[in-house]
Amino acid sequence: MRLSIVTSAVVAALVGFGSTIAIIIAAAQAVGADPAQTSSWVAALCLAMAATSGPLSVRYRMPVITAWSTPGAALVAASTDLSIHAAVGAFLLAGALIVLAAFIKPFGRLIERIPTAIAAAMLAGVLLQFVVGVFQSAQGAPGLVLPLVALFLVVRLFNPALAVLAVLFVGLGLAFGSGMARPLTSGLTLSSLTFIAPSFEPAALIGLGLPLFLVTMASQNLPGFAVLKASGYQPPSRPILAGTGLASIVTAFFGAHTSNLAAISAAICTGPDTHPDPSKRWMVGPFYSLSYLAFAAFSAALIGLIAALPPELIKTVAGLALIGSFAGALGSSLSEDAKRFPAVVTFAVTASGLTLFGIGSAFWGLVAGLTALGLDEAAHRLRRRA
Repeated sequence: MRLSIVTSAVVAALVGFGSTIAIIIAAAQAVGADPAQTSSWVAALCLAMAATSGPLSVRYRMPVITAWSTPGAALVAASTDLSIHAAVGAFLLAGALIVLAAFIKPFGRLIERIPTAIAAAMLAGVLLQFVVGVFQSAQGAPGLVLPLVALFLVVRLFNPALAVLAVLFVGLGLAFGSGMARPLTSGLTLSSLTFIAPSFEPAALIGLGLPLFLVTMASQNLPGFAVLKASGYQPPSRPILAGTGLASIVTAFFGAHTSNLAAISAAICTGPDTHPDPSKRWMVGPFYSLSYLAFAAFSAALIGLIAALPPELIKTVAGLALIGSFAGALGSSLSEDAKRFPAVVTFAVTASGLTLFGIGSAFWGLVAGLTALGLDEAAHRLRRRA
């Protein structure tokens, strides 16, 4: 047991919550959710993270870190003429389809066959935008970001596990002390869950439920499995999909959309900064669950706190927390000469931010890299036969 286990879990939870909570609020507003339903939506999502990450990590002795579907939330936020009740019906369909996918063997075999170099390149491409975002944020708020970068570099020399945590707390002090943060508008009150009756409208089921399932699987679960593979783990796809799918079904009745494997938050918890021994990193799961239990209890107050912080602070904390994972993924992706070119293709497509048919660049990066690898291997076999 190390302190880095706890700090990695807390930072991952804070980054996962803080960096995307604005999208959840926009999604809730798009479907007409009132403040109580919005708070319930966030609290239910946090409970889903707590109910899945800890138990799955303990059961399979690997850091199984879950999150809500950020592309899914963006999809909901882009919806029009949709009620919260119809949205809940669509969320139930998406959760049921995820459970169904757990019992489709070809999907599990597809995940298991992804080469580590390709998975690592995809992860590096995903993380690049967050690492670069630190220095992009410095243009807008140099007085806030540059001192935090200097603090990170100095503290990391003595204790890498505390470096990001130091940045977080000092950043909060600077943001509120300098007046860059907006005044808090909500008090520290306990959250509550609000039951929302579903309405199964064909237009919502087809127009939102099915796309929500597809983007969650392609843009979240598949990259999430790849992150675990890139860190040397062999994740059991069926139990993880079944667990997150069931959690999605239960929490849908309280307004929450789908839960899935994390990619960005998982990268914070699966690298050597969490624990030098990969077999011990599973311990981050229970602390991650505890963090989300706290978020669930005070989701309404935390929504107000995150909304008050300058976006540059959130980007800086996220980017600095992911530098170590980015370096490890990039090194792993280029370590095999035979797979170096496909890995570079994967990295370039993923880092480009390409989105086609509502599916994000992480999926297309994997498709491009695996295609390039398949072509290379086919050409190699032909040359050997000639």
